[in-house]
Amino acid sequence: MRDSGLIEAIRAAGGVSELARRIGISQPSVSNWERIPVERLPAVEAATGLDRATLRPDLFAGRVPMIEHPDEVDAARAQIYSLFAVLLSRAPDTDLLGRLARLHVDATPLGLAQAALAQAAADASVQRVEREYFDLFIGLGRGELLPYASYYLTGFLHERPLARLRADLAELGIARAERNPEPEDHLATLCEVMAGLIDGRFPAPQGSDQRLFERHLAPWAARFFADMERAEGADIYRRVGALGRMFIEIEMEAFALPH
Repeated sequence: MRDSGLIEAIRAAGGVSELARRIGISQPSVSNWERIPVERLPAVEAATGLDRATLRPDLFAGRVPMIEHPDEVDAARAQIYSLFAVLLSRAPDTDLLGRLARLHVDATPLGLAQAALAQAAADASVQRVEREYFDLFIGLGRGELLPYASYYLTGFLHERPLARLRADLAELGIARAERNPEPEDHLATLCEVMAGLIDGRFPAPQGSDQRLFERHLAPWAARFFADMERAEGADIYRRVGALGRMFIEIEMEAFALPH
């Protein structure tokens, strides 16, 4: 089973490859870890800015509170998925732009991507972002981007990927909200479900977030965000695309670690 300290180190570095590069060893070596070896702690601390109590709490428990608390990594993951769910379902209003401008940032690759989005949000106007959202996702007839699993995996809408997703959601007891006109394979809906599975709003067996991710996001979500990053009509959403692509790639690498 993967160790939470190792997962946090990978996310702080920006992925398995980047962590391996920073500490000067091969990517397969890091991929084979179940937890950070003690001899590698100083290098990983220097590479990520995380302390050893965070990286190996099993060894340094005396330096952290011995109380039950939510998994901070999973809480952060759920928040990012929730952010994508909102940004892909509607154009940001004044309140959301303000919250984006105050995003937490740090020196990690993911933190720098958040910083770029925060700066773009601080410089944006509601009217300009509404027009950008319309051009990208609605358009006259259709938008520049189609954020549906069926489209990315088959070239058409309402195809087998949607049917498979509906079956998996039904198994989890999750139904589409009546107010939502979009099919369930819209990326905003998938991100909302991921956030709910991670933070416990949707009760489900352990590992359900990984199963949903690997079956219904990993095959196409990074490509979609990369297309958003390059989209002609994107400005603030170019930064959303960069953040989304990086986040999905980190999720893929973290889930690929031995359990």
